[in-house]
Amino acid sequence: MIKTQLIAVTVVDKVMTGSSLSHALQQCWQKHASLSNQQKGAIQNFSYGVLRFYGQLTEILTILLKKPPQSQKIYYLLLIGLYQLIYSKTKVYTIINQTVSASRTLTRNKKIQGLVNAVLRNFLRQKDDLLTKAAQKEVGLYSHPQWWIDKLRSQYPEHFPTILHTDNQHPPMTLRVNQRKINVNDYQQLLLAHGMESQLIWHGALSLKQSVNVEKLPGFSEGFVSVQDAGAQLAAPLLKVKQGMHVLDACAAPGGKSTHLLELADISLTILDHDETRLNRVTQNLERLKLQAYKIACGDAANPNSWWDGKPFDRILADVPCSASGVTRRHPDIKWLRRETDLHTLVLKQRSILHALWQILAKNGKLLYVTCSVFMEENTWLIDEFLQHHPDARVEPLPEPEINDGGLLQNNQHDGFFYALLHKQ
Repeated sequence: MIKTQLIAVTVVDKVMTGSSLSHALQQCWQKHASLSNQQKGAIQNFSYGVLRFYGQLTEILTILLKKPPQSQKIYYLLLIGLYQLIYSKTKVYTIINQTVSASRTLTRNKKIQGLVNAVLRNFLRQKDDLLTKAAQKEVGLYSHPQWWIDKLRSQYPEHFPTILHTDNQHPPMTLRVNQRKINVNDYQQLLLAHGMESQLIWHGALSLKQSVNVEKLPGFSEGFVSVQDAGAQLAAPLLKVKQGMHVLDACAAPGGKSTHLLELADISLTILDHDETRLNRVTQNLERLKLQAYKIACGDAANPNSWWDGKPFDRILADVPCSASGVTRRHPDIKWLRRETDLHTLVLKQRSILHALWQILAKNGKLLYVTCSVFMEENTWLIDEFLQHHPDARVEPLPEPEINDGGLLQNNQHDGFFYALLHKQ
């Protein structure tokens, strides 16, 4: 456990200095190629756990420490130790002994090593009281930045506590059945035959009772199934694509919604993204599912002149760059990396993409605007503003009863999304 704690310290340190958690973990796997799957699992657990409950853990440390240790890595090690003491089933004495041993690798200062021991033991003596005190501050109660809490309280006065608490839950593993190859009931039976229980959420979305490595999914390499959040699986059906339609998936990588569109109908699909590396993942997904796009282009959705061939699109899926505030269960680092000032920059980009794509949509065509955000600046307010500038646009009602006014607030079955289906008259 000492090794996994120390590597997790490095991962958390990278995140808190600006790296995404996924990138920090990828660097970790490259650097420590000999790690077992069990060790990787422990490192992910510590890293995700500390970032998920960072607000609560830091509030507790603030109470326990007169002043933070000079070494930031010792501070993160303490957070990992506290996380384990609160949320893991490992025996208490093992956690304390291993964390103190890990501190000896980070510093030769015996006073610091003693501090680590004292802080963790002191926490255990006052555990209930400290948890109560930490929860008296909203950052400690909800483990989100204060600006995030204030914004959700303002925009969702009745629902904000539920949204924040849901953000801190473990996300489910949800599958999208490729119904060109197998129907949903048959795939559920196939899962059962491999000892995997699942629950149907809607359409072809199956939530696994227990997460597994994708290689263990029956028929995965043959293209029977993809891993995709249930909320994200609503996007492609909402566009109601039909055979022969000229369709654009803008901001498409890594291609989950692109491949879903191609599974639904034989369409002429242009796949666009500004990131060449991420487009490689789209290509890999297409190959695994044995699907073919009309065109894969690297370009800026806000500047169609650089990639568009001049033929208007019948349907456009605009899954725009956003704050990702609806997917923090899967990416808890977002809470601590995102700044409130980022929203202004993101809204400008979203607005420019939406206006540009509207120009290349055919008359009587439909554009689905999508974000994985719950902030109204990126969603309802932006669409309201767009409608004021485009009298030829109207919002179509969404057939999914779960989507209230375009919003799909995160719950235990899916992430948080916003959808607006715009019809060009």
